[in-house]
Amino acid sequence: MDDLSKLIYWAPVDQALVGISCAAKGEPAWPPLALFKALLLAVWYDVSDVKLAEALDDRTSFRRFCGFSGAEPTPERTAFVRFRRALTTRGLDQVLFGDVTVQLTAKTIRVKTGTLVDTTIIASASKGDEEARWVKHKREPAVHGFKAHVGADADTTLVEEIAVTSANVHDRKAGGDALPDDPGQVFADSAYRGETFRAAVRATGGTPCIVATHM
Repeated sequence: MDDLSKLIYWAPVDQALVGISCAAKGEPAWPPLALFKALLLAVWYDVSDVKLAEALDDRTSFRRFCGFSGAEPTPERTAFVRFRRALTTRGLDQVLFGDVTVQLTAKTIRVKTGTLVDTTIIASASKGDEEARWVKHKREPAVHGFKAHVGADADTTLVEEIAVTSANVHDRKAGGDALPDDPGQVFADSAYRGETFRAAVRATGGTPCIVATHM
């Protein structure tokens, strides 16, 4: 995290935050840049404001990244709520988060938050295609063809991996081939339920987040 902090040029971000004060009555005025860095951590680690406040109170690496000393008090969750609202009101939220992303991308650093996995059916050009197979999905007419199993970035929806199988191969069986390296949280529909796909996600270092039905 120390190395990551050094990769970012904070001066223009700090300048853009001048004038923002999110202190409640009786509460110290937290440095705006420290609050912004905390919100970055919340996005990167996918934690709520409550968990972010707890982590800042407990984790040395979080404190150091945001600029708080070991003995210094840290903000409560309400400070993040007020600060986020102030950013949005001034139109700075997407601008500043985008600036940090651009800086990291320019240094070939990308913070991965998640991956979307889904399947699309591709009809074969000929019913005589021996590699294609028939598939019937719910109330849809049967299709003779293939499946494209797609893994896309959860933020940009840009496709990162694709695996093509015959149409009769079950989603959860082939879904692991559509996973990029270090996928983060992997979001998929109920067709991917089962230990086969979950194990494939864990093997890449990801966390399976699969829709549960009839619960």
